[in-house]
Amino acid sequence: MRILLIEDDEAVAKLVREGLADASHDVTHAADGAAGMEAALRGRFDVMIFDRQLPGGVDGANLLRDLRGAKVETPALILSGMGGLNAWMQGLESGVDDYIEKPFTMADLVGRVEALHDRRRAESA
Repeated sequence: MRILLIEDDEAVAKLVREGLADASHDVTHAADGAAGMEAALRGRFDVMIFDRQLPGGVDGANLLRDLRGAKVETPALILSGMGGLNAWMQGLESGVDDYIEKPFTMADLVGRVEALHDRRRAESA
């Protein structure tokens, strides 16, 4: 599976890339919103993972909202330190399919990413 990870924290990005690679997934990493937007618009990904708080005051939920407006329908998961009902609601309103709060376990992330992919494949069949 091809996954786009938009995450500015290099330590978190490395952990996620390695964990998803160990589960046989190919991860493209973008460290900021502009690079993430460009990659999402030009690439073919099976799942996208967004951080909420990106450099330059960019909110991953707003970035996803913009991508949804551009007709990018790739399943998306927000992986964020922003928790609570308000953060979840903002994520849902942006068009996200799932939301995981940091800290997280790699097993949970891999399982949810794979579930999003499987659900989309089943809907397309």
